[in-house]
Amino acid sequence: MCYNNLNCRKSLPALSLSMERISLLMEKASEIAASLLSWYDRCARSMPWRGINNPYYTWVSEAMLQQTRVETVLFYYDRFIARFPAISDLAAADESDVLKMWEGLGYYSRARNLHRGARQVMEEYEGILPRNPDLLRKIHGIGPYTAGAIASIAYQVPVPAVDGNVIRVLSRLYGIRESVQQPSVRKNLDLLAAGLVPLDRPGDYNQAVMDLGATVCVSGTPDCGRCPLSSFCDAFACGDASDLPVLPKSKPPKTEYWTVPVIRCRESLLLRLRKETLLQGLWCFPMLSCQAEEATTYLEKKTGLVCHPSGSAAPARHVFTHRIWEMTVLPLLTEDQLPMPGEERWIPYRELSSLAFPTAMNKALLVAAQLFGVEKSFPAGKL
Repeated sequence: MCYNNLNCRKSLPALSLSMERISLLMEKASEIAASLLSWYDRCARSMPWRGINNPYYTWVSEAMLQQTRVETVLFYYDRFIARFPAISDLAAADESDVLKMWEGLGYYSRARNLHRGARQVMEEYEGILPRNPDLLRKIHGIGPYTAGAIASIAYQVPVPAVDGNVIRVLSRLYGIRESVQQPSVRKNLDLLAAGLVPLDRPGDYNQAVMDLGATVCVSGTPDCGRCPLSSFCDAFACGDASDLPVLPKSKPPKTEYWTVPVIRCRESLLLRLRKETLLQGLWCFPMLSCQAEEATTYLEKKTGLVCHPSGSAAPARHVFTHRIWEMTVLPLLTEDQLPMPGEERWIPYRELSSLAFPTAMNKALLVAAQLFGVEKSFPAGKL
């Protein structure tokens, strides 16, 4: 792929915008970069991973920032780096420890990919992340965007880092009025992004575009009056910035209904370490497909446990990207700590704080705390 070169236009397949428009913006690439960097120097968001030029810190921050707001990431980033200050520390850790440090951040496959990738870096690259974007993409869990971010931010390699914010900015800047999820359009976006990255301060430039998309050129109605690129922007000139980028209509999430029994037997609770792709490696309470009023009968039939209600059922709801869990959390007591035939295990309540739970189980953990007469909610080490 060609970077920082007007010949990029020759590589572009047909788009519903003129080559004159492409040529104009590429010829103004240095002006666009200068305007954006000047704005960034005044308005850059303060983040703990910026200004350090540590490829590992960049990698961790970018993994956490995928589909997660900066405000949410700040706490988790500091905690994660304190626990795993170097790639070698992360590679040497158990997966359960990594997931515990990620607890509450969601999208746990990111943590598992980061962990696996760290071990690969130790084995294949002597513990040092390579500066070459093509080599970075060979590391488990590092895709084109993260490779571009690490190479440009940590190593000042003039390559693009194209995420959702960048796609939105470029769609408006160039006036791309086709679905950005079409493979050919996405390929063009990558090429257009590459043609704008300056040789000087490429990392700051990429972060500037991200900040612009996150704070000014936002989805919905952008704040064009504050945008340093409005004079270059096709969508601003045409008055349809709010309509871009063009995205296909998403399918509504599938709703699943579960009864979640919180079963106490003396000083222990019945838990299950998930093996499914969703929330793999995290601890959950059993999830039954039956109605709440049928739960005790279902449990006795399937496991032999004789359970009795110990309080009122509590509704809980958790929304994932493509599904919704509608749950009824049911507090139960049993006298017999029978061995379970499946993946469930009896775990002493005092050990819960050392286990990694998904946010989806917060209501169940609160019910568990109430079963043990603890007033404070769980998790996050608050018990």
